[in-house]
Amino acid sequence: MRESKCPVPKEQQPTNEFIELSKSKIFSWPKTKKSLIFVLVKFWLGAFVLFLVISSGSVYFKTYLFKYILLSFFSSLSIPLLISLRLYIGWNHIFKRLISEKVEYEESGWYDGQVWEKPLVLKEKESLIASIEVKPILKNLIQIFSIISVLALSGILIFQYNNF
Repeated sequence: MRESKCPVPKEQQPTNEFIELSKSKIFSWPKTKKSLIFVLVKFWLGAFVLFLVISSGSVYFKTYLFKYILLSFFSSLSIPLLISLRLYIGWNHIFKRLISEKVEYEESGWYDGQVWEKPLVLKEKESLIASIEVKPILKNLIQIFSIISVLALSGILIFQYNNF
């Protein structure tokens, strides 16, 4: 965006927001599916160990070792679930700003919100960025979020309907 024609502050321009989000250490994880899965598995294993320690204080689970381990296994899925949800919310926000025909921005604070309509050239450029760069990231995040959700829900069902 050109400074002279665009009233939107540089840090609030969707293209610049995309670049900043891409440079972010945490939000760059979903750029490749392998790296995101690797990071989420590391968080899940760390949470699993933490949840094992937390649930070891229960007298009930000391008598049922298998149930104790399964409970820690399924409850520790909440950490990667929350991480993937946060990543999805951030990338979805950028996606919506890139494909939007208008840019909402604030000149100096929350009280003076403005709206600027993008010129056609900028709409096309940002739409291309959204479809080529951001859409695959969102697709990967939805797939991973769905897999984690199914695993967590299956764990809930196992504990709900089995007496072992």
